Amino acid sequence: MIASNIFLNAGWGLIAPIFAIFILKNIAVGDASEGVKIAGFATLTYWLVKSILQIPIGRYLDKKKGERDDYWFMVVGLFLSGMAPFGFILSSQAWHIYFFEIIHGAGMALAVVAWYTIFTRHIDKGREGLAWSLQSTFLGLAAGIAGAVGGVLAAFAGFQAILAAVGGLTIASSFLLLLIRKQIVGNSKTNTPIARSDAPFSVI
Repeated sequence: MIASNIFLNAGWGLIAPIFAIFILKNIAVGDASEGVKIAGFATLTYWLVKSILQIPIGRYLDKKKGERDDYWFMVVGLFLSGMAPFGFILSSQAWHIYFFEIIHGAGMALAVVAWYTIFTRHIDKGREGLAWSLQSTFLGLAAGIAGAVGGVLAAFAGFQAILAAVGGLTIASSFLLLLIRKQIVGNSKTNTPIARSDAPFSVI
C-alpha cells in the first residue's frame, strides 16, 4: 500500500509545482491575471469536491461489512484520478480544467478514505508509529524529488509529456493494489496485519 502511494505522490509531485504555469501557457494563453484566477479556482474545485465527498464515503464504508467495498473504492478511485491528467492534456478552456478537477477530487475522495481505513486497520500492533512514519517519509521524498524532476522534464519534454507521466503513475498506483487483492477482499473488518509470510510486500 505504501508502494502504491509512492507512485501516486511521485506522479502528482511532477506537476504540482508547475501546474499554474501550464494553465498560464495553455489555458490563459499568457494572460497572467486570468491564469492565476483559473489556477486558484481549479485548486478550490479539487479540494471542495474531495472534502464534501469524503465524509459520506467514510460513513458508507463504515456501515458495510467486509473490506471488499473499501478495497474497490481505493482501486477505482486511483484509476479515476489517473484519468484527470490526460483530460488536462486535451483541455483548452477553463471549464475543462474545472471538470477534470471534479473527476480528480471525486477519485481521490474514494481512494483516500478507503486507503486510510484499510491501512490503519491492518497495521501490525505495536508498530503503528513506524508504519505511519515510513508512509510519511517515503511520500515526502517521492513528492519532493518528483517536483524537481518535473520542472526539469517540463523544460525539455513539455507539459503534455509530464501530464501523461502523472496519469501513468497514478494508474500504476491503482494496479499495484491488485497485488494485495486476495488478502483484502472478503476479509472481515478486523485489525489483522496485511503483512504476512505470503504477502507480496509488507506494509512496513
